[in-house]
Amino acid sequence: MRINSKGQVTIPRNIREKTGLKPGTEVELVVEQDAVRLFPAKTRPNRRNVKLAIARLRNSATVSIATDDAMTLTRG
Repeated sequence: MRINSKGQVTIPRNIREKTGLKPGTEVELVVEQDAVRLFPAKTRPNRRNVKLAIARLRNSATVSIATDDAMTLTRG
């Protein structure tokens, strides 16, 4: 592999397939001593996605429990 004039490299197909790297996948480069490791970037949930997830879960509980009982269960 060679680094081109833009600082880019092409990841061979067999490596992309084995690691699940697809076009558009964001990656992180981590320097470890004399090596560079490439990882899929950790995606941070944006506020909109979090709000949508909460909205989907709202009122979805199948068990009814009083607040005091829930506090006792979680805090001991």
